[in-house]
Amino acid sequence: MNPAVATDQGVRTKSNSAWLEYPGVAGRWLLGGLFVYMGLTKALHPELFLKLLRQYDLTNHSLLLNSIAAGLPWFEVFCGLLLILGVAVRGTALLLLLMLVPFTIVVLRRALAISTLQHVALCAVRFDCGCGGGEVLICRKVVENVLLMLLSCWLLAGFGRHLAARFSLSKSP
Repeated sequence: MNPAVATDQGVRTKSNSAWLEYPGVAGRWLLGGLFVYMGLTKALHPELFLKLLRQYDLTNHSLLLNSIAAGLPWFEVFCGLLLILGVAVRGTALLLLLMLVPFTIVVLRRALAISTLQHVALCAVRFDCGCGGGEVLICRKVVENVLLMLLSCWLLAGFGRHLAARFSLSKSP
């Protein structure tokens, strides 16, 4: 007889969900490590990151742009460390999702503008999007970001609890 586990999504048996916990932990560590790496890459070269941010034409306010260039990389490092340690995993996954979605839209919008201006196929457009990986093919970057969003959603759904210091900030019943 399989003991039942109460979750936010309902009741699931331990044997049916236990095998999903280890990939969830690996996904949590992968996503956390990736954000630590990307954040540190930007944080160690803030002037380069600021130049890349300016290419998106998001705002003309230099104080706001400088604040984003100075703060966003460290926020990414912080979120990555929270995932690696397993602290507030669901909240952190939500924050990463809220960063990934608009970033992907902005990158795609810029790629479409370049594609139209240079009369090249969208998947042939390459530029440094500011993610810390250098110049990339934009179609590949969009696919990567969609996969990262799906991984964030998976963690948000409650997977990856194993080896977590504190999975959520609220107390479980």
